[in-house]
Amino acid sequence: FGAALLLPDWYRLCIRIAAGGRLRAEARDRVVVVGRSDEVAALDLELHGLPERPASVVAGLTVEEAGGTVGAEPPLLAVHRDHAPTVLVLDRAAQDADAVVAQAAVLHERGVRVRTLSGFYEEWLGKLPVSELERASLFFDIGELHRTRYGRAKRLFDVPFALVGLVALVVLLPIVWVANLAGNRGPLLYRQERIGKGGQPFTLVKLRTMVPAASGPAAWTTEDDPRITKVGRLLRITHLDELPQVLNILKGDLGVVGPRPEQPHYVEELTDKLPFYRLRHLVRPGLTGWAQVKYGYAGNETAALEKLQYEFWYLRHQSLRTDARIIGRTARSFFGSEGRGR
Repeated sequence: FGAALLLPDWYRLCIRIAAGGRLRAEARDRVVVVGRSDEVAALDLELHGLPERPASVVAGLTVEEAGGTVGAEPPLLAVHRDHAPTVLVLDRAAQDADAVVAQAAVLHERGVRVRTLSGFYEEWLGKLPVSELERASLFFDIGELHRTRYGRAKRLFDVPFALVGLVALVVLLPIVWVANLAGNRGPLLYRQERIGKGGQPFTLVKLRTMVPAASGPAAWTTEDDPRITKVGRLLRITHLDELPQVLNILKGDLGVVGPRPEQPHYVEELTDKLPFYRLRHLVRPGLTGWAQVKYGYAGNETAALEKLQYEFWYLRHQSLRTDARIIGRTARSFFGSEGRGR
């Protein structure tokens, strides 16, 4: 992302607006969850990470507990008295329990915000929960699929970025070539087949950061991968190894923003194991994406499932505004050297 330094003024303004968009609430939300104990524990753990909005779980009840009685006082009203929650979260079973919904209506009248489990994940965590991926996948529009104007505007947004990046690439290549002579001998560029929009394969181009023997189908990459050379590590820290992908953007293989493209054998493997994984290929993959700025590396199937939850959030919210927000986050990551994506 060295090209970010050469962006035109309107593009820089877009990045500044997006970078300032992640405003924290003045006070941390106090959350009561009605659901299975594993759902409560998972949500509590998520909120200890990097949520979009700060919150903490102050109480968790099963549907049976919430629908019972505590003396003469309904359980959720007793929890409200003792913990003063600002948000009540109901899982799918809790939404079907009349006794729980009746109490939720009373808390709603008292100023407590009520959210479904998937709605809370979406607003406070910027992802969709695993349990909702299959159900939620059909109930939202995808920008590139359902809004033709968005797809066209996105392409008009991508091409100027790629042209500016191409200038930066021409300047950078001789410098990297000289550096490689000292500490990264081998081919200057690294080419690898990836899966793009519609499941179509294409050749991704990057500056090589690993020993030449690491070319071709690779194992999952880790941040401290021993195959990375000293020069390659510097390229990765500065994200300059990604710069040749502006060629892929110009060709239309990539957009600036979208799910990161994976290798064919990983796609085949993950499609068999993860629910609705193929839906991520309904849109053009990107140089950066929401899953990259929120999560970074996916070094195994568990991490890939975690990233898929963020990618579904992106599919649901795909728009120029969301893309600008992701570019702003990426620019912050670039200047702060935070994280890495595949």
